[in-house]
Amino acid sequence: MKLFPATLRWRLTTVVTLVSAAVAVTLSLLVHQQFARTQAEQARRAQDEWVQLLLRNPGVDGQVDDRELPAPLRDAVRGGNRATYLDRSGLVLWAAAETGGHVVSVRTSYAAQAQALSTLDQELMAGSAVVTAAGAVLGVVLGAGMARRLRRAAEAAREVAAGEPARVRDAIGARPRDETADLAQAVDAMADALQSRLAAEQRVTADIAHELRTPVTGLVTAAELLPPGRPAELVRDRVAALRSLVEDVLEVARLDTATERAERSEVDLAEFVQRRVPDVVIRAGARVSTDPRRLERILANLLANARRHGAPPVTVTVDGATIRVRDHGPGYPDLLLREGPARFRTGTAARGTGHGLGLTIAVAQAQVLGASLKFGNPPDGGAQATLHLPDAVREGNHEGI
Repeated sequence: MKLFPATLRWRLTTVVTLVSAAVAVTLSLLVHQQFARTQAEQARRAQDEWVQLLLRNPGVDGQVDDRELPAPLRDAVRGGNRATYLDRSGLVLWAAAETGGHVVSVRTSYAAQAQALSTLDQELMAGSAVVTAAGAVLGVVLGAGMARRLRRAAEAAREVAAGEPARVRDAIGARPRDETADLAQAVDAMADALQSRLAAEQRVTADIAHELRTPVTGLVTAAELLPPGRPAELVRDRVAALRSLVEDVLEVARLDTATERAERSEVDLAEFVQRRVPDVVIRAGARVSTDPRRLERILANLLANARRHGAPPVTVTVDGATIRVRDHGPGYPDLLLREGPARFRTGTAARGTGHGLGLTIAVAQAQVLGASLKFGNPPDGGAQATLHLPDAVREGNHEGI
């Protein structure tokens, strides 16, 4: 069981309310004790003066050797002393003194003082309730303001993480100048530093890949001039792989800049996939607004990954605006399922080796299209990539190959 609620707003409200209640109760107890002590001292002083008057003027009304005199008071006045005593009920105040072997005593009702103390307690309780309620309201106001600023900061930070040109400091406002503002400024500075470093790395990657295109093109041309034979085939194969790698690195560098924009057109998804995949299962058709070139690139990379790293049969299913590519190999590695594809991470040996660029490009292209691309391992084995395109109009349900 948690002592405080989960959100900062309600934690702050709870703390302010508890502090307000503790202060109100403490002050009420102090006022209660001080008032009770003051009125008791005044009443005792009045009773003592009355007893002294009896001692000086025996004719004044008073009790002598009263049988109802409380024993503690009787013991206290022995030896010629004077004393006062409030009985156990708290409603009768006694005063007594010993003279000439007799005990002279007076008693008065303490009910009025008790009633006054009770009334004061009720007023203190009401005041404490008001103070606690005011503290709760203050806590809600303060917590809401702080929570609102932190929520805006979190939203701005997520936008920064998504590549949007957001500023946390602008999102929370310039005032008040507090720890939240300092945190926002620090986050903005960190984001700027990371963005500058990332931009520098992207430029380096793009420059290297671009510069490699010229010598790689020359290698391709030279390889084609080699005389036929096994060595020439090996050289051409490796040069082709190198050329493909350079092109992939260039594409990743362009996608990293977040400046790519989709050139959309309306596409019949089932017909689009059927023209590019020999065997496809159509469960439902839909027309989507997408970029055909980028969609073809995603589909080609998913199929290439399934055929290279999985095991047959490789199946492609179209269900409305969703495309599923499944193989029956060892499945995606756990690291890929947790963190997603990463460039130059080859996964597990069971699915073969590679550069990790194919799925990375597919995910980046899906983001440009505003689509979602998810990876999973079905319970009955294999690996499955699911691409869902937005803004689709379902046309009908049928099944065929």
